[in-house]
Amino acid sequence: MAKNKNVNYKGPYGYQKLKEREPRACIRFKCALTNTILDVLRQRPGWVEVKDEGEWDFYWCDVRWLQENFDHTYMDEHVRISHFRNHYELTRKNYIVKNLKRFRKQLERDSGKLEAMKCDFFPKTFEMPSEYHLFVEEFRKNPGITWIMKPVARSQGRGIFLFRKLKDVIDWRKDGVRVDDQKDEIPVENYVAQRYIENPYLVGGRKFDLRVYVLVMSYIPLKAWLYRDGFARFSNTRFTLNTIDDHYVHLTNVAVQKTAPDYDPEKGCKWMIQKFRLYLTAKHGAEAVENLFAEMDNIFIKSLQSVQKVIISDKHCFELYGYDILIDQDLKPWLLEVNASPSLTASSQEDYELKTHLLEDTLNIVDMEGRLTGKEKRVGGFDLIWNDGPVSREDGNLDTPMNGFVANTHLGYNNDRKKQLRQLFKSFQTQQKFKHCSREMVGCVCVCFRALELK
Repeated sequence: MAKNKNVNYKGPYGYQKLKEREPRACIRFKCALTNTILDVLRQRPGWVEVKDEGEWDFYWCDVRWLQENFDHTYMDEHVRISHFRNHYELTRKNYIVKNLKRFRKQLERDSGKLEAMKCDFFPKTFEMPSEYHLFVEEFRKNPGITWIMKPVARSQGRGIFLFRKLKDVIDWRKDGVRVDDQKDEIPVENYVAQRYIENPYLVGGRKFDLRVYVLVMSYIPLKAWLYRDGFARFSNTRFTLNTIDDHYVHLTNVAVQKTAPDYDPEKGCKWMIQKFRLYLTAKHGAEAVENLFAEMDNIFIKSLQSVQKVIISDKHCFELYGYDILIDQDLKPWLLEVNASPSLTASSQEDYELKTHLLEDTLNIVDMEGRLTGKEKRVGGFDLIWNDGPVSREDGNLDTPMNGFVANTHLGYNNDRKKQLRQLFKSFQTQQKFKHCSREMVGCVCVCFRALELK
């Protein structure tokens, strides 16, 4: 259960070893959202919704609740919540830049430049206004290229603009400067200035990015799962660099695209990632696509490792991240941002099914019911890609490289999750029956010994 802490109570946080979790007949949950996740929680067998101040076992909370209440809430061993306390180290645009730069320098010191180059998947970025002078220096080295300004803590394309002239940034900077009598009232909003990818890979002349889902159950040790499904989000207008003011050309966020005059809500602007992978394979061949997706795997792992030592790895927390990846014409993937609260609102029936299955499998891994052994490499549509080290694929004997290791990633492959879950939980039911029979046998033996003692 979860409830308010006593002021003097020091909760069981940190890195204590988890005890074996017993199956629970009833799970009390709270949910701060009213979209697909609430549907999934309400339909889950044995889960009961708790209102207001009732005690709960599981909370799909929002980040505001986390900031205001986490340190004042006592949690039993089994309780789980849907965010790490300082998740923003990975998901705020300025913090991820800082952490990736620091991690790259560390890799170069410890393992050399070749290993450090594996972190070169983030466009050159400066925090504004604190790194304004560094940005100006870089800007003047490459006159005429396009940059993009993004507020560090906003989402859905709000506050973003593209520019090529320093005057645009100077005007922005002037707008952000406060007069003396406002200094204590209105904080200056931080932005990042990021080099814009001017050669994005296009499909049908349109720009897109990929939304990929990664579930982190622990940072110390790092344990991460990659979902097989995802989607490509397309712009509604053909790509051109002739105009940089048209958000329908340059921003692929659904929140932006659905406001376009000719947007069709039935068709939407999404492709399932399986369809996208087949399209690329037909155009570029299987080897090139395998290399592309392996580079994306590297992005997921390196970005998580970059914050592994700074994120508080509380055993009560997990996090479902939404990664936004852009691919350029050379089939190089770029990390645009990581979302701590990826949109769970469906834009179509296909999108609803994807997110429903994603959330069901997230709950299967969180495992409030206590059904898993902890040794699983796959649960539904999720594959374990890192468990304090890389995880090898079950079918590693197929197309195995010389070193004999094939990573356990299946992004964009067939997601036969229902079949896999049936097999997984059939095994669990068999184990439970065996335990039940064993208890009955032990009980019978005890009764027999007791009878003999009475004689």
